[in-house]
Amino acid sequence: MTEKAMNSQTAPGEGLLDQGADDAPDSLLFVDDERNILSSLRRLFRPLGYTIHVAESGAEGLKILAEHPIDLIISDMRMPEMDGAQFLAEATKRHPDVVRILLTGFADLGSTVDAINKGKIYSYLSKPWEDTEITLTVRQALKTKRLEREKQQLLALTERQNNELKDLNENLEKKVKARTEEVQQTADMLDMAYQQLSDSYQNTIRVFSSLISMRESLSGRYGQKIADLARKMALAMKMDTESVREVYFAALLHELGKLSLPDYLLDRPAFTLNRQGRDQYQRHPINGQTVLMAVDELQGTANLIRAHEEYFDGSGFPDGSRGESIPLGARIISLAKDFYGYQSGKLLTNTLTARAAMDRIEAESGKKYDPKLVKLLAIIVGRQQEEKPDIREKRLSLDELSAGMKLSRDLFNHADMLLLTKGRTLTELHLRKLAQLEKAEDHPFEFHVYEVGK
Repeated sequence: MTEKAMNSQTAPGEGLLDQGADDAPDSLLFVDDERNILSSLRRLFRPLGYTIHVAESGAEGLKILAEHPIDLIISDMRMPEMDGAQFLAEATKRHPDVVRILLTGFADLGSTVDAINKGKIYSYLSKPWEDTEITLTVRQALKTKRLEREKQQLLALTERQNNELKDLNENLEKKVKARTEEVQQTADMLDMAYQQLSDSYQNTIRVFSSLISMRESLSGRYGQKIADLARKMALAMKMDTESVREVYFAALLHELGKLSLPDYLLDRPAFTLNRQGRDQYQRHPINGQTVLMAVDELQGTANLIRAHEEYFDGSGFPDGSRGESIPLGARIISLAKDFYGYQSGKLLTNTLTARAAMDRIEAESGKKYDPKLVKLLAIIVGRQQEEKPDIREKRLSLDELSAGMKLSRDLFNHADMLLLTKGRTLTELHLRKLAQLEKAEDHPFEFHVYEVGK
């Protein structure tokens, strides 16, 4: 067709109200070899909001059908080369869902019957048509098509749901089992994620504790020993999980407030300080609590740090609390701290053995220390001395390490700074960084790893 502008026309109008739930307007194709007929149909239907396509022959109509989605065809009966009956019959083969309407004259009645049989037309209208009749016929035909489409969709939906219901009934037990496994897998993954987050949080606290040890006179391994012993005691006292964690964190960070003190207050036992120095020193538990004030999750830990220098008889600081008014976790940390403090020279001008430190603590039972915790400490210390070394681990040099090995002990550098925590699986990146650190410090590290298969 030469008039391209006639091939696609769309205008708003009342016809849009009859399009159901579809957003796109219905598309009509008019086929007639007389241009004045096509123009008349276009003028009639354009205001009704339909998308209009026109063709001057059956062949051109088939081409438009192949290139555009068409909902309804109105075709003249008498056309050269391919008449309306032939055109609609071919359209039926290629596009069976398109609604077909035939325009015919009285003389074409026999051919119309043939078209109805072969072309399976929805209706036929006589020329000249009556405008109201043809527009109502098109509207009703499109409505019927939509209803038929909805019917087929509902039938398909019903069949699908019936099949799903049948499948569900037949495989309910299997699906419930599979779903249960999925839920369990999700729960396991959440547990793993939580554990990883918890481990990361704990390792961060330990690294922070290691940073404290970088200050002269403060020892990272000393803090770790206190934390491990305090945790054992808290577990033995059957404290809940959160309380045990608070005790462990507070023991790791109990010297946090000392970072604000000058060196001369830290390089000798506190009892040798003058009054001014002693007053300044005794503020370190408050300083430690203050540092953690902004971290909501560590408020329990902060409270234990404040109270860890209190003694059972009220002779401690900074508040002079006594007896069970001192939090249990703080009483535990005080005992663990002094047990290792006697051995490291932090409390006396000389160092004591573990046995002598225990004797000193037992002499202060009921005075400085909670008697029931002193008895518990004696049991734990005695048990530790009886424990045999872990025969599942081996000591290696850096050159003997390989990726995939797992540390059986915490890794410290020569300055007692924590580098990697126990249980960490070594990677190639770890090995490269450790090689750089060992070279920079010019001091070999001591590695302990689990034996393969253990």
